[in-house]
Order: sequence, then structure tokens, then C-alpha cells
Amino acid sequence: MGCPHTCSGATLQCSFGMTPSMLNVLPLNRTLIGGMPAANLQDHIPLVNILPFGLCQSLANPTVAAATAAALGALTPMPCIPATATPWLPGGAPTVLLGVMPALDANSTLMCNWAGTIKILYPGQVQVLIP
Repeated sequence: MGCPHTCSGATLQCSFGMTPSMLNVLPLNRTLIGGMPAANLQDHIPLVNILPFGLCQSLANPTVAAATAAALGALTPMPCIPATATPWLPGGAPTVLLGVMPALDANSTLMCNWAGTIKILYPGQVQVLIP
């Protein structure tokens, strides 16, 4: 059985973010699912594809660490600025390519440099499955 193909408008959650966010996919690969651009593993660019998750609670984030130190050790969340330097894992759907990269399935995760794990809560659609 396949997994839903992820598209623009998918709901994302970071393990250190305080609110969900949405995936933004530019129509570069000219493939639409339900009228929305389909995503591939390279759709991980901060503030282009990956939008902020409200406030960040990770002490690995320098702004959170500095604010927490200034508050004498009381965790002080700061605005999230995603730092997603690497593509989605574990590799998407290698049998379905968008451009030259595998399509992004709903089981993939993305790592933030500040130790957060970003998961897909809702892929943006559930009609189109990929193997």
C-alpha cells in the first residue's frame, strides 16, 4: 500500500516548535496534486518551503540559549527561524521522481539544525498515493 504524496499546504510540526506550520512548494516541477504543487525531497529551504513554527523551545538554538541564560536558567522560547540545511529523510519515494529528486511522501521527516525533528501531520491531500 502506498503513502500519500505531500504537496503545498501540508501541515508540519517541529518537536521544539510551539505551533504547527505549513509546507510551501514552489511550482518549479510543474506537477500538481489536487491543484497544489507536488513536493520532492529538495523542498526543505528555510523561510521558502519551511515556514516558522511560532516560538522555538530548543536550547540548541542560540537565541533561545541566550534568552534562557539572561532569564537565569528559566527556559525562554524565542521566535522560530527554521534551520533546515539537509533534505527530507528517509528518502521519499525513489520510484516517483519530480524533477530529478524523489517525491516527498507523508512518512518523511526533516531535521532542524537546532535539534528539532519536523514531521508531516497532514500531507495536504490524501487521494494520490505513491509507492
